[in-house]
Amino acid sequence: MEKFDVTIIGSGPGGYVSAIRCAQLGFKVVIIEKYSTLGGTCLNVGCIPSKAWLEATEHYYKLQNQYKDFGINFKEASVDIVEMNKRVQTVVQEIINGVSYLMKKNKITVYTGVGTIKDKSTVEIKGEEKTYTITTDKIIIATGSKPASLPGITIDKKRIISSTETLALKEIPKHLMVIGGGVIGVEIGSVFARLGSKVSIVEYLDTLIASMDRSLGKQLYKSLRKQGMEFHLGHKVTKANALENEVQLVAESVDNQKEMTFQGDYCLMAIGRKPYSENLGLEELGIKTDKKSRINVDENLETNIKRIYAIGDVVRGAMLAHKASEEGVFVAETIAGQKPHINYSLIPNIIYTQPEVAGVGSTEEELKEAGRSIKTGSFPFKANARAKISMDTDGFIKVIADKETDEILGVHMIGPRIADSYTEAVVAMEYRASAEDVARMSHGHPTFSETFKEACLAATEDRALHI
Repeated sequence: MEKFDVTIIGSGPGGYVSAIRCAQLGFKVVIIEKYSTLGGTCLNVGCIPSKAWLEATEHYYKLQNQYKDFGINFKEASVDIVEMNKRVQTVVQEIINGVSYLMKKNKITVYTGVGTIKDKSTVEIKGEEKTYTITTDKIIIATGSKPASLPGITIDKKRIISSTETLALKEIPKHLMVIGGGVIGVEIGSVFARLGSKVSIVEYLDTLIASMDRSLGKQLYKSLRKQGMEFHLGHKVTKANALENEVQLVAESVDNQKEMTFQGDYCLMAIGRKPYSENLGLEELGIKTDKKSRINVDENLETNIKRIYAIGDVVRGAMLAHKASEEGVFVAETIAGQKPHINYSLIPNIIYTQPEVAGVGSTEEELKEAGRSIKTGSFPFKANARAKISMDTDGFIKVIADKETDEILGVHMIGPRIADSYTEAVVAMEYRASAEDVARMSHGHPTFSETFKEACLAATEDRALHI
């Protein structure tokens, strides 16, 4: 029976990053993954393939709608969804190969199979042909999450589908109905709207991306409607019936209970995800979970059973790949006796639509509810030179600062390439910068990042220069 210092169950961004950090710290590490490839949901069927689809379809959309204005002429553009999918899978496989290389480089043992914790020192691994048992000093649960559904509606993986099946479609839907106007719904809806599908999003709440600052949801609604997407906010889905070649969807208004009926060839269930904790042996061990099936952990991400930790989607907090990675490093360093820290309030949320969206820190709604005295400043991309050059003028950057101290409390962005430029806001807030601090920094011209400087100027003394 082989003995390890740290056993990690799950190889997603939380699990494999934690494994690498544990190995760097001198531990003998094993990682257990039930699927044949490493990387978890994010790499195999989530973050990476969805962003590859978004990138590909954005090029096609711009070719169809904007390139003529750049003086670029073409006779005809068409989509080969099979070839597009092949390219997505090539990207995914290259990154999977990279993760496998990192396991070998860091001398991390990899087992393929279902890992079940027998006690705090023993893990059983059930493979396709053989069952193994290993002993360990520490265990890290990093099993991630799976798609959630509504009561009475079954994801049949044929017509009523999750993001996994949607990203593997080999045909362009004529009408894709989407249940849920959160991150998954608007991202995947964008992919197929760009490819020519009719896309109808049905959302229970009265705004898109409800967990973010409301101003972002309002702007995203306007931008995506211009791209042809259809929205039914404030509607509750009551039925979804899958037939041979179509899905019938029924929803009712939250306000007046008036029914609407939809028919389409596919229906994407995108109401969120739920922790994946099956076959881990949690109940037998007495590991406590909450009402949402999340594993309870303390400030060190340790469960009520000592030496067993849990990270990522299976514990409290946002279900984000980068959050899981930070927690993976945190646990590794905690086990090594270090004193790591995660500032959960500064873990950004990012949406890769066009325009892209990101938020970090507190929303305006949260600060007002808490009774904070605040001031805000915003600046539109339509007044930014680089945005005009690239024809990406939808959106704005909004900065929220303390009214007395000028400390930046929240930054909310919607616009071009936000996913890459928001990091300046995170750095500023980590160092507790004031809006004036950023406003006084030189930003290159012409750049998208100048919009952040202008928003900080607007928040400081309402003195943005270019509007």
